[in-house]
Amino acid sequence: MTDNAIVTLRELYKRFPAGKGTFTALKDINLTFGKGEFSGIVGPSGSGKTTLLNIIGSLDTPTEGTATVLGKKINVLSQKEAAALRNNGIGFIFQTYNLLPVYTVYENVEFALLLQKISAPERKKRVMESLQWVGLADRAASRPASLSGGECQRVAIARAIVKRPALVLADEPSANLDSANSHHIVRTMKELNRELGTTFLFSTHDEKVMQYLDRIIYLKDGAVEKDELC
Repeated sequence: MTDNAIVTLRELYKRFPAGKGTFTALKDINLTFGKGEFSGIVGPSGSGKTTLLNIIGSLDTPTEGTATVLGKKINVLSQKEAAALRNNGIGFIFQTYNLLPVYTVYENVEFALLLQKISAPERKKRVMESLQWVGLADRAASRPASLSGGECQRVAIARAIVKRPALVLADEPSANLDSANSHHIVRTMKELNRELGTTFLFSTHDEKVMQYLDRIIYLKDGAVEKDELC
């Protein structure tokens, strides 16, 4: 792995049991993502986008080959070590927001820091900074049910970046948003990418997201069809 590499994938395969045989979801993936990239994995449903993101996020492991993320080999991590990698180095943004409805906006964002045993004053500082970055500091005491879809996704972004992770993985982040909110959400992430130097890696087939990406990797039937700079 080079000094600038955040993610390195080499000869990576992922197979799942299917009937009496197996289904190959990813085939011979060889990719490297550097610090500060704003890139996307693009392809139709079933092309392997989410599977690849799950491996990079240490939520799954490859069947063959290697995945090295933030200097850690995903293949050999214990469950505890994989959890520590996610807690300390990776932020996640999902299409369904995954906010806790009984918690306030502030508490949803703070939750990520509780796992890191950060002091209360430092947690407050980081949470309010993150909410200010996404334009929701004035909604800190609100609960998710009172927010729009776009606001919920901005809370999810704040929760992902409050840890100052080196890598943020966004799985179809605009899937449940209208066009105006989609553009606003991706522009927010682009600004954070520039300001914080965080690497953003998307899984998407949304052209509204794709137009903001600096690099697009096209997947087809689990294999890289094209890798191009935009």
